[in-house]
Amino acid sequence: MALHIVKLCVGVESVEDLAAWQKKRLKDQKARGLKPQLKHVTRNTPKRGDEIAGEGSLYWVIKGTIRCRQKILRFVSRKDRDGKPACEIHLDPKLVRTAPKPLRAFQGWRYFEASSAPADIDAKTAEAQAKLPAVMAEELRSLGLL
Repeated sequence: MALHIVKLCVGVESVEDLAAWQKKRLKDQKARGLKPQLKHVTRNTPKRGDEIAGEGSLYWVIKGTIRCRQKILRFVSRKDRDGKPACEIHLDPKLVRTAPKPLRAFQGWRYFEASSAPADIDAKTAEAQAKLPAVMAEELRSLGLL
């Protein structure tokens, strides 16, 4: 079984917001003549990265609930602007929606065993959820049901 990572997606309201933000990042990279690559930079490199890269996913916690995941392609160690160690988590651009799973706030990232990971949901289910009235959808999200 693959090992995963779970991380808070701070400042994002929905999976659609995350998708739009990532799409903009890729477009900006392309406009600057760079090879588009989604990456999330964090301070610590996972010691168990070999168990994750290519097999595991980054599960995003949005508004207190796991909502989606992205496959982790690789980890790249580097230095930040201040010369301190940092780690780039390179991600597949495809966002996969998951069944909602409430999770309390934490700092940084955490390892996430496959046995704890929520199931993926299909496009039809995701589309049906997107059609719910905004007030109803927000109430269901607050209850961890959507």
